Amino acid sequence: MKVVVAGAGYAGTVAANRVAKRLPDAEITVVNPRAHFVERVRLHQQVAGTGDAATPLADMLRDGVRTRRASVEKIGDGEVLLDDGRALEFDFLVLAVGSTLTPLPGALPIGTWEGAQRSREALAEVKAGGTVTVVGSGATGIETAAEIADARPDLKVRLVGRTLAAPLSEGARRRLREGLDKLKVTIVEDVVTEVRPDGGTVRLGSGEEVASDLTLWAVIGSVPDLAARSGLQVDEHGRAIVDEYLRSVTDPRVIVAGDCAAIPGSRMSCQTAEPQGAHAADNLVRLAKGEAPKPYAPEYLASCISLGRRDGIIQVLRRDDSPRRQYFAGRPAALAKEGVVRGAKFSAHTGIVGALPGSK
Repeated sequence: MKVVVAGAGYAGTVAANRVAKRLPDAEITVVNPRAHFVERVRLHQQVAGTGDAATPLADMLRDGVRTRRASVEKIGDGEVLLDDGRALEFDFLVLAVGSTLTPLPGALPIGTWEGAQRSREALAEVKAGGTVTVVGSGATGIETAAEIADARPDLKVRLVGRTLAAPLSEGARRRLREGLDKLKVTIVEDVVTEVRPDGGTVRLGSGEEVASDLTLWAVIGSVPDLAARSGLQVDEHGRAIVDEYLRSVTDPRVIVAGDCAAIPGSRMSCQTAEPQGAHAADNLVRLAKGEAPKPYAPEYLASCISLGRRDGIIQVLRRDDSPRRQYFAGRPAALAKEGVVRGAKFSAHTGIVGALPGSK
């Protein structure tokens, strides 16, 4: 049996390793545009120069899993066409190509390893007293602004977004503001409408223009259009529509997991991607053995946000992802977040997925 996994993020890597363990005779090929597994939840550290988010993909996959460094151009009838002109046949395809960022011209995206690395190099060129603007007030933007402020106290850091950490409880948001204030991060609740790299200014929705030596983009804009251009049914955001078993409603041989899957009640996060990747793998194995697949239902435990290396917020969640009043913060939260990040990498490497508190 031939299995192709498109994408080697958290969902795809978990799925490939899990299928390889349970179907040792299967021919599994992981197609990914880079030769590394990227810990997306460490990209803020990659930007700030406090960590490295990339691990060779060969070190993350089980023995026998093949890799092809390429991108899938189109999903056909039982085959995928690659951007190197070749094709791979499949009996089952795990579609796990993730999500993308589309920054305004003049801003650097920080949601990919390549963008984070360019941002890291650009940050190193910003002289003391300079200003860095981070656009996006979700977890990625908050963590990036805090990490830079913690690592480079000689810089002025500004965080711009419509609503700061909207999914958190009121108490957790207050504590988050206090943490950012201690790091001297300026919070601007507005939107960015234009970035002018030549003049070093950023225009806000209010019409105000502010100075910025470097502008970093942390707003997830969309998902790759692979599903749409392959003729799979997608939602208004371009995510593949699936049934309750994570199978594409257009082609049941295509099983979808992670950010590119349209699943009610799910959000884009590591906590979502890995359980979906595991469930996709398990259902693939069941179908390959002629067994009935099992339905998937998302469940959440907590949301974790780091504020530099010594502070953080852990928001306790209900199963439906709504926040409870309970949260904890400070050094214990920072240590817990680091544990979650390490656990997520372990799960990707082993295919063993338990209850993972949520990150980005």
